Amino acid sequence: MKKLILPVLLVMLPFILLAQNSLSGKVTDRSTNEPLTGATIRLINTFHETVSNNLGIFSIKNLKPDTYSLVASYIGYLNDTTEIDLSKTTIITMALIPSAIMQEEVIVLATRAGSKTPVAYQSIKNKEIADLNFGQDLPILLGNSISAVSTSDAGNGMGYTALRIRGTDMTRINVTINGIPLNDPESHNVYWVDLPDFATSTDNIQIQRGVGTSTNGVSAFGASINLQSAYLKNLPYAELNSAAGSFNSFKNTLSLGSGLLKKHFSLDARLSKISSDGFIDRASSDLLSYYISGAYIAKKDFVRFNIFSGKEKTYQAWDGVPSTILDTNRTYNGTGAYFDSHGNLQYYDNETDNYKQTHYQAIYSHEFSKKLILNTSVHHTVGAGYYEQYMESGDLADYGIVPDKAILANDNTKSDTISPGSTDLVRQKHLANTFTGITWSLNYSFKRLHSSFGGSWNTYTGNHFGKVIWSEYTGTIEPGHEWYRSKALKNDFNIFVKTEFALTEKFNTWIDLQYRNIGYSIDGVDDDMRDITQDHTFNFFNPKLGISWQMTEKQNAYASVSVANREPNRDNFIDANPLQPMPQPETLYDAESGYSFTSSRFSINSNLYYMYYKDQLVLTGEINDVGAPVMINVPSSYRAGIEVAAKVMLTGNLKWESSVTLSRNKIKSFTEYIDNWDTWGQIAINHTNTDLAYSPAAIASGSLSWQATKGLTLSFMRKFVGKQFIDNTQSTDRRLDSYFVDNLLVKYLIHPGFCKEIGFSLMINNLFNQEYESNAWVYKYYYDNTMQKLDGYFPQAGINFMVGIVVKL
Repeated sequence: MKKLILPVLLVMLPFILLAQNSLSGKVTDRSTNEPLTGATIRLINTFHETVSNNLGIFSIKNLKPDTYSLVASYIGYLNDTTEIDLSKTTIITMALIPSAIMQEEVIVLATRAGSKTPVAYQSIKNKEIADLNFGQDLPILLGNSISAVSTSDAGNGMGYTALRIRGTDMTRINVTINGIPLNDPESHNVYWVDLPDFATSTDNIQIQRGVGTSTNGVSAFGASINLQSAYLKNLPYAELNSAAGSFNSFKNTLSLGSGLLKKHFSLDARLSKISSDGFIDRASSDLLSYYISGAYIAKKDFVRFNIFSGKEKTYQAWDGVPSTILDTNRTYNGTGAYFDSHGNLQYYDNETDNYKQTHYQAIYSHEFSKKLILNTSVHHTVGAGYYEQYMESGDLADYGIVPDKAILANDNTKSDTISPGSTDLVRQKHLANTFTGITWSLNYSFKRLHSSFGGSWNTYTGNHFGKVIWSEYTGTIEPGHEWYRSKALKNDFNIFVKTEFALTEKFNTWIDLQYRNIGYSIDGVDDDMRDITQDHTFNFFNPKLGISWQMTEKQNAYASVSVANREPNRDNFIDANPLQPMPQPETLYDAESGYSFTSSRFSINSNLYYMYYKDQLVLTGEINDVGAPVMINVPSSYRAGIEVAAKVMLTGNLKWESSVTLSRNKIKSFTEYIDNWDTWGQIAINHTNTDLAYSPAAIASGSLSWQATKGLTLSFMRKFVGKQFIDNTQSTDRRLDSYFVDNLLVKYLIHPGFCKEIGFSLMINNLFNQEYESNAWVYKYYYDNTMQKLDGYFPQAGINFMVGIVVKL
């Protein structure tokens, strides 16, 4: 707890205000002189940002006498920048010019929270992403976000990675790209490795914590992440971005763009190649991706076609390091291990995961008037791949293979290690899927009213099948023997209406209503030869409402209550015990309240939340009829906490940012089941008021950025994650210890005559070489009347580095 005192005190650090004068004014349409409601007004190099009221009026009080750059922006208009000398109280008028072309911000109007939406959110700009992008997946780049914890199977952020927000994993975090769902409809997961280096093609990200606003795709049961792909650049550009570093890691990216051609057209492209050996043994990754985007932009219409694709090959590092050897061999990887005919330990060289996914997006926006805008998107995603495994002494019957008893009887070369009816074999588990649909929204804004009416319809098909591609004793099989196949079909429809209405200049109400219908069917057999044919239909109503209060020009507060419903995913259904009731949908009741204060050089945002789950699905150790673990609905569980984020402009070139989350995450009661290998039964143990797994009670992050000289910036970043348990029993022998991680980023920019810019960068990760694990799993059982366990921990790399160069032409 002592380790938390400093970051908490720093977040709550008071800042002495020297402000004296005030700035007020009005934002209007230059062509009509009408006031613009909801225009954003921002003072550059300060934390001041406000919006105009229904009369177009804004005010910023108590400013230190100085010269400021003031920027006013509004969707559909060109930004206006004005230099202001605040030697005395100033009143100005900013008349914005309607843009000759439609702006891309309209694409995500319906799925984004605005400045007065009463939800907890964080916006991350392209520069913040680009500064940290040395080839790691997005979860690593977002790891210092509020309430976030990231992890990497390979230990260095390349290959398979994951992100948790408020303790909830990726299956419960809704992710969209340009408002189009990215979560796999069956597993609900997001496999970031399938889109390597998409960060380079991302303009901005908004993370909403809690239920947030209605969105498309699976429900947000802890957070939502909304990505918007790269904006139009007016001028032609070319950029080469290369990085190299520890563990034989390399990243090479080439980006090109035409700029605006003939005032209407643009074409952008990116090609990326990333590779790494990984910190963990054989945790290699070989990643390739591309992004192509063409657009037509007019005054009232906007059309963009996006094609982006990723192809990954990663050596499996999913099993982790057993706790018994964690202290002596932190890079151990047991996947692919087998013994040859001479009894020597070998590792299968193609124990890999292979997958390719390609996304097609057609986006169209039309401005009927400045008050009414239509957005529509059609999308199609195609994916196919498999993972390959060497299976030692596999039971032929498990693969539908009739053993050739004559061959087994006459061959004694493996009589010590193989029994009749089993053999060494290599298998592949395949998935081929498609995801197609349409999203739309109609956005209306006039004076006090801002409203969106939208929804989506999506259909998904998934073909799951397995092949035996080699076996030492073939029996009666053909090459490429297929032992299981199933097909899934899922249709997802939703419709929503969101309305924000200003009751007065200070009070703004918000109501968001969503109806969602899901039809899901599975036909065929699973990899254990069970028939898993089934059909499910769900109808959900997800209401949300809230109010925001502009207490003063510097202070704002809000409160909201929301409901979200989530259907079980594929694993929940196919692993369920057929002798018991099927898993039921989960419901989340989310209450949020927040307060913010902003001055020229100091800002603080705080948020209180209480998330109550009804019938949350969790692992309890219970198994199905064939011994596989299943997730069980627990009646009552909750997450409650406070989030505080602060920023201080210490000097003109020294900035400090920090966030702290303190929380309680509990299951009120559940029954744990432990396998008893002595009796082939299970032992039941009742628990009450235990911590939810992977939910640290404390998370803190901070950064100190110093612009040492022109072009040279140094940033020191620190992350703290409190202890977390790896199952729901709160047992001290099944937990991850708390850890601090420190990173140092050095960037240096020059502007030579032969190109626009050359940037050099150095990232030193885990600066003080801390040993820590960010993820783990455990399986407990009784054997010989003694509690025993199998587990796997995921150590993250010690001190390591990446160096990079960016050349912009």
